[in-house]
Amino acid sequence: MSNSKSSAPSKIYIARLLGLDVFDPFGDRLGRLRDVVVLKRGFTRGPEANRRGNEPIVVGIIIEVLGKKRVFMPMTRVRSIDASQIISTGLVNLRRFEQRNSEALIVAEIFDRRVRLLDGSGDAIIEDVAIEQRRNGDWGVTELFVARDNGASSSWRRRSKETLIVDWHEAVLATELEPQAATAFVASHENAKPADLADAIHEMSDKRMLEIARELQDERLADVLQELPEEDQVQILSHLEDERAAQVLEEMEPDDAADLLIELPDAQREKLLQMMEPDEAEDVRRLLEYDEGTAGSLMNPVPIILSPEATVAEALAHIRAEEISPAMAAAVLVTRPPLETPTGRYLGMVHMQQLLRVPPSESIGHILDTDTEPVSDQASLEELARVLATYDLTIIPIVNDSHRLVGAVTIDDVLDALLPEDWRTNDDGTPVRKVGRRFG
Repeated sequence: MSNSKSSAPSKIYIARLLGLDVFDPFGDRLGRLRDVVVLKRGFTRGPEANRRGNEPIVVGIIIEVLGKKRVFMPMTRVRSIDASQIISTGLVNLRRFEQRNSEALIVAEIFDRRVRLLDGSGDAIIEDVAIEQRRNGDWGVTELFVARDNGASSSWRRRSKETLIVDWHEAVLATELEPQAATAFVASHENAKPADLADAIHEMSDKRMLEIARELQDERLADVLQELPEEDQVQILSHLEDERAAQVLEEMEPDDAADLLIELPDAQREKLLQMMEPDEAEDVRRLLEYDEGTAGSLMNPVPIILSPEATVAEALAHIRAEEISPAMAAAVLVTRPPLETPTGRYLGMVHMQQLLRVPPSESIGHILDTDTEPVSDQASLEELARVLATYDLTIIPIVNDSHRLVGAVTIDDVLDALLPEDWRTNDDGTPVRKVGRRFG
């Protein structure tokens, strides 16, 4: 489909384009399509509402380029679009996209929007949007793919539904102030990494960010919260029902949950801790007892802990667990029973590389690294960094004054704490990675 005045009009549904690669004329990949930007003209209906030519105009597309940065490309620089790729002129402004008040994002703000059908048949929910190229080369919104909303309950999507295609002029959008679902947005980002999804919703309005947060499953929301700035974390958690908020905190890593709870008022913090499962709450409470700037306040209280009698095969099975982060999987910590923190006496650690070099039946007690000394839970951040750098470690065990293991600190925790407060932003204002930490 050529973007020229002589070409015949072409119609495309946006949902089919999401994630498509965008190339320059020489075949070099520029990035991936993440959204489409339209002018809000035609969103509110007046006396001239049904006149052709008043539909929203497509002004450009949002591309995710190297470094997960989202940039704007005007439609005048889009040469062709088909089911497999988008070809541009190759000119890309790498400045981070900033939405104007007169603009709307189709995926983020139009999908899942309620509309009133002008034929009197009731309301529906937008599931897809068609854009069409006019003879003058401009692109405009022409059709909506919608699903009937019977209005019986909020669970109507789980029942049988009627889908239909309506002309843009045959429906009226609900106002931006009305509640909006987030089913389509969440589905379109199903395979996105938590950090990437966090970047996407961080740029949205508070209303839309909260709507998306409510749509996410507890575990997914917990992962995304851990990648958001503290102010966004507090905003989301404070607007969830208390029971849901407690469940999400349980899904977070204990140190991240403690980082978030410390930002809340004392009464709200204690209420949520009481609603959490006792074991999960106990881990978080222990972290909250430590002074800021200490190893204890940074550590994760649930690293991989095994007895010396465990085999190499058992240790590797624990490392392979999906919920274990790469940094935490770098070593298994070995103690006397009990194996829950605070454990029995700390004995040593077994590095993942060492586990790969010996038979699976070997007991890990025979291959302990006892030369790497654990760090006190009262140690300073500077001491932690010094030990990790000196011994080229990605994880360090943390013990209390009785030499019982109480947790582990990974190198990403230390880096987050040591870097300056604005480290997550490049010189041009684009995000490097958004993570809320207690030490910034």
